Amino acid sequence: MGELTAAPVRTTVEDGIGILSFEDAASRNALDGRTVPRIESALQELGADNAVKVIVLEGLPDVFCSGGSRDMLRGLAKGTHGPVDLLLPKRVLDVPVPVIAAMAGHAVGGGFALGLCADMVLIGRESRYGLSFMNFGFTPGMGTTRMLEHVLSPALAHELLYTGRNVRGADFEGRSGFNAILPREEVSRRAREIAGRIADKPRGALEVLKRTLSLPKRQCFEATYTVETLMHQVTLQGADVERLIEEEY
Repeated sequence: MGELTAAPVRTTVEDGIGILSFEDAASRNALDGRTVPRIESALQELGADNAVKVIVLEGLPDVFCSGGSRDMLRGLAKGTHGPVDLLLPKRVLDVPVPVIAAMAGHAVGGGFALGLCADMVLIGRESRYGLSFMNFGFTPGMGTTRMLEHVLSPALAHELLYTGRNVRGADFEGRSGFNAILPREEVSRRAREIAGRIADKPRGALEVLKRTLSLPKRQCFEATYTVETLMHQVTLQGADVERLIEEEY
């Protein structure tokens, strides 16, 4: 399979490894109605390619994903459109083969949520990660109210959810379940090394194992998505949401 022609999302396949690169420098890899469908399409195409045994999801060297775009957040606050990215983590969970999130650069909000739903997650020591939803005056989404507990203790996960603060990757060392916390420039190489060890396994066996090991996350997302949707219906109506989006973004 060749590369997707629609920038800023590109895919390549080599030796059983599918690479999905999200590279929109102008928006700092923001999620919006333009980019989310392309990421979803790329995940679907790679997952359907029988030559692909594992997928590595990468962003820009300094920014993995900056979350929802300002225009998307404005639309949410005004009620003119719904969030296009809420089901993106489910698309990652539903890919039939393992997905490795190589989050070398910063990842916040929906960008962090996207990586958390991968089967293996690597982050950069110098980069910052967090869930910024509450900074804009509305409750977290994309399954993060529970999904974050799959890599962090409930205590630390709840602190990040409440405060909306960003934390350096190095601060997670010794207190998280990330697969690796490395200098930023080493993240992609390590992710591809892991992918190489997976790619020599039979796809059928990988699909069965992925389905089994991802079950807790998939069940968690389904249950959490319903509750988070109800919370959004309440909190997105808050009087301060539009103001905070303009001040914080």
